Amino acid sequence: PGARGSSGKMAAPMNRGSRGPEPGAAPYGNFPNYSRFHPPEGRVSLLPQGLLRSLFPAAAHPLLGLDVGCNSGELSVALYRHLLGLPESKSSPEPPGARKELNLLCCDIDPELIQRAQQSSPFPASISFASLDIMDSRARDPFLSSYLERFGRSSFDIGFCMSVTMWIHLNHGDRGLLEFLAFLASLCTFLLVEPQPWKCYRAAARRLRRLGRDDFEHFRSLRINGDMAESITRILTQDCAMELVCSFGSTSWDRSLLLFKSTSARPEGTD
Repeated sequence: PGARGSSGKMAAPMNRGSRGPEPGAAPYGNFPNYSRFHPPEGRVSLLPQGLLRSLFPAAAHPLLGLDVGCNSGELSVALYRHLLGLPESKSSPEPPGARKELNLLCCDIDPELIQRAQQSSPFPASISFASLDIMDSRARDPFLSSYLERFGRSSFDIGFCMSVTMWIHLNHGDRGLLEFLAFLASLCTFLLVEPQPWKCYRAAARRLRRLGRDDFEHFRSLRINGDMAESITRILTQDCAMELVCSFGSTSWDRSLLLFKSTSARPEGTD
């Protein structure tokens, strides 16, 4: 799902042309049909029923969620349904109490994908979609602060980072990945991360080369490499004041779902 472009600037998606997208021509992860080859069910089926209630057994306020790199929203909606135990039917109306349970803010760098998400969302009152470069602090910080202030909050209860870390890493280097993870850890009480394994980095680089595109600027200089799930766990637990709560196993395409919790979080309801 769409990750971020060059530092401080909104990165434009690749030209899709009249014949549709070229396979692999999405250097920020903004694939236009991402859910077709990594369906949402492959992730949500690994998450236990009632997860939200077990994490927040006595929440008195609407829980706030942040989904970074949401692409066109299919996974965001599937996560929302699963967390609230809502039926899969596309025709089912939005439950009137949903906004009291969870409000989900979903962002992506690609405005076209965000427009698709907005047009197809079955939960417009509870799920907000916004085009945002999460690595551009000048745009990110006031936007997220404004959203949180609407609820009288300064942080999110849960964040989702699903197959996004590689795109941050490839486009912003080791330093960018460290800054990105530190930012999410500072903003979310719980964080669900699906890191791409190192083989995906090599495959992404090969796709660009096959298309005659410039290579990722940082790919050959990355010192953080190898077992990326282990590396991201180490970064979050050693440098970002988080602890690993649970690993929910791996998807059929060999990506782990890792749940972290802030060790510096204040008791819920005091935010």
